[in-house]
Amino acid sequence: MKLSSKARDAIAGYLFIMPNMIGFLLFLAFPVVASLFISAAEWNLITEPIFVGINNFIALFQDSYFWQCLRNTAYFSLFSVLLGIVTSLFLAVLLNNPRVGFSGFLKSAIFLPVIFSTVSVALIWQWILDTHIGMLNHLLGYIRLGPFPWLTDPHWSMPSVIIVGVWRQIGYNMVIFLAALQGVPQDLYEAADIDGARPLHKFWNVTWPMISPSTFFVLVTSIINSFQVFDITTVLTNGGPANSTNTIIMMVYQYAFQNFKMGYASAAAYMLFAIILVITAFQNIVSKRWVHT
Repeated sequence: MKLSSKARDAIAGYLFIMPNMIGFLLFLAFPVVASLFISAAEWNLITEPIFVGINNFIALFQDSYFWQCLRNTAYFSLFSVLLGIVTSLFLAVLLNNPRVGFSGFLKSAIFLPVIFSTVSVALIWQWILDTHIGMLNHLLGYIRLGPFPWLTDPHWSMPSVIIVGVWRQIGYNMVIFLAALQGVPQDLYEAADIDGARPLHKFWNVTWPMISPSTFFVLVTSIINSFQVFDITTVLTNGGPANSTNTIIMMVYQYAFQNFKMGYASAAAYMLFAIILVITAFQNIVSKRWVHT
């Protein structure tokens, strides 16, 4: 039976996407579904799983360690997202100005940390923030300040991790804002100039509404990424001191691969998924009031 050209094209298309679909099913879809069943069981990777229903979720709500990790994650997410968006937007507006010199070099320099692995970035900052041999305390010593326990004191550790996380991500957000700023029609600024609008008024009434879709994208992706922070906190502080930088993802890792409580870890992972889902849905609802379309 001879196939039509449309059927041949359809078969060719399916063959081309088949490797990607197989990878998606094996390494993403199947683990997600499997972890849902595991979250309702008690399993240590060796013995047979024992079905416990929602007991893992009940125990999770009664676990003070879970709530501490959730507070740490929310703390990191709130300040890293706010600081990251404000700083990256400021840099984008600044470097979008044609009167700023060396803008090409500055854009490349700010974006550079994005292309490095997070582990290498964290290792560099671990040396910079070291209490005894760190470069930052060494420089502060010249003006009679410090040394400060950036990574070894519960009061300093999370702010230090937040700064490193923002520094790591700021270039990516800046590029998105730059693309949005360059897409704003110039005639809107010309009309604002005719009306006698000041720079701040032009930003608030022209620039901000026009870049609001990009701002919404940066906000959503930043919150999702911040709730999944793992590598920076693991390398910099390993969750310490006194669990002050332990996050939900670190808790999942500890219970799954150190304590071998796969059911409990899966329940914690699904709790994180539910939290991110609720926050994202809320953002989608609220965005209709401030995102310009």
